[in-house]
Amino acid sequence: MSDLVSECGSLSSTSLYLSLLRFISAELTRGYFLEHNEAKYTERRERVYTCMRIPKELEKLMFFGIFLCLDAFLYVFTLLPLRVFLALFRFITLPCYGLRDRRLLQPAQVCDILKGVILVICYFMMHYVDYSMMYHLIRGQSVIKLYIIYNMLEVADRLFSSFGQDILDALYWTATEPKERKRAHIGVIPHFFMAVLYVFLHAILIMVQATTLNVAFNSHNKSLLTIMMSNNFVEIKGSVFKKFEKNNLFQMSNSDIKERFTNYVLLLIVCLRNMEQFSWNPDHLWVLFPDVCMVVASEIAVDIVKHAFITKFNDITADVYSEYRASLAFDLVSSRQKNAYTDYSDSVSRRMGFIPLPLAVLLIRVVTSSIKVQGILAYVCVVLFYCGLISLKVLNSIVLLGKSCQYVKEAKMEEKLFNPVLTATPGKPAGKQQSMFKSTQDENGSTSVTNQPVHQKENTPSLLVTSNSDQFLTTPDGEEKDISQDSSELKHRSSKKDLLEIDRFTICGNRID
Repeated sequence: MSDLVSECGSLSSTSLYLSLLRFISAELTRGYFLEHNEAKYTERRERVYTCMRIPKELEKLMFFGIFLCLDAFLYVFTLLPLRVFLALFRFITLPCYGLRDRRLLQPAQVCDILKGVILVICYFMMHYVDYSMMYHLIRGQSVIKLYIIYNMLEVADRLFSSFGQDILDALYWTATEPKERKRAHIGVIPHFFMAVLYVFLHAILIMVQATTLNVAFNSHNKSLLTIMMSNNFVEIKGSVFKKFEKNNLFQMSNSDIKERFTNYVLLLIVCLRNMEQFSWNPDHLWVLFPDVCMVVASEIAVDIVKHAFITKFNDITADVYSEYRASLAFDLVSSRQKNAYTDYSDSVSRRMGFIPLPLAVLLIRVVTSSIKVQGILAYVCVVLFYCGLISLKVLNSIVLLGKSCQYVKEAKMEEKLFNPVLTATPGKPAGKQQSMFKSTQDENGSTSVTNQPVHQKENTPSLLVTSNSDQFLTTPDGEEKDISQDSSELKHRSSKKDLLEIDRFTICGNRID
């Protein structure tokens, strides 16, 4: 009996051993077929390819957007003074030619004069701000306190940018609004003082940012600069794990363009201040060069990583950046039309939240305090430098306009450009206005891209021609609801907004719907 039990035990152990061998053999030799789930793996491969394409497509958008900001920024230094001079010359010589029109100046000329006066007043007000005292006051603070201050300054800069263009636009419209209309504002002078106060405060805010960055560059252990750069990587945590639609990503892309261009100008100010302290020694520029490259490289790396993961988590293709670029190009081309409703620099300000006036005031203040002009030769160099800036502005504008026309044509947006949407005038249906617009368009010929707007006679009903890119700009929220209720087309419209219909006044903040 004991022999039988031992034999059974040996058989069970042998079968267990064989089962273990079969299991190991099956694990080593079993196969599977990926083509059984081809769609899943194809999608994963496309995601990898999308992440690989993001740096190239993103930098194309950034490159184009930075040159748009540069064009609007150079406009303040080059063409704006000439336009102000021409407007003042027209105003002075107007009695010699007689008053042919009820307007003393065209609306664009009034806006140019207001910009020039604000620029001059804020420049002289900035002389009462001591940059050296501010530098030593900030340098005496601890590293952690400076880190907190810098973060607060970034938030304040976005808030100022979001509300600043509203203040400037309110001033421009109040100063150029037809006098026949009922008074519904507090007056031009209060709006003007509000605009001056805004530009001055925003310029001081940017000066504090530049001073903090200058302290970080001049610190011995570079700890503050490292902490400030690490703040960019914290931005990744606050962005990539949120839900993003295409329009939200467009807003964030515009904000990144504005932030990158502003950082470039801040780095220029820091280099100018440091070179002045070292008597313009070229060797010191090479000391600053590694830190400048480190700041620029960290900004680019953070933007690439942030956009790559946002597109991955939200299933957005890399081709969307071409649409964003075409939308920016559409703004540029539409601002050159005959019936343009705004200046190009103001269009960039609304789209990206980049307002060039405060930054220009600060840069002029830093340059005039850092560079001393003495002697005839120095003034000749200044004139030549100004002519060079004008040449750069004109060349940049020509190249941007050519590229913008190319991008608009590639995106097939010519219909939106040459068939603008008409907003309904009170008391007249939209159909009659469209017929009137077509008849006037046939009489006047095709719409020009470079001609100046012609002032309409006051006895004819005014037609406000707006493009789809500024529909939210010209239509208040309450009126938009009424129009959507009255029009049958807007009732059946898709809930997703077109990229050209994004509210530009809130773009500088990363608003997530």
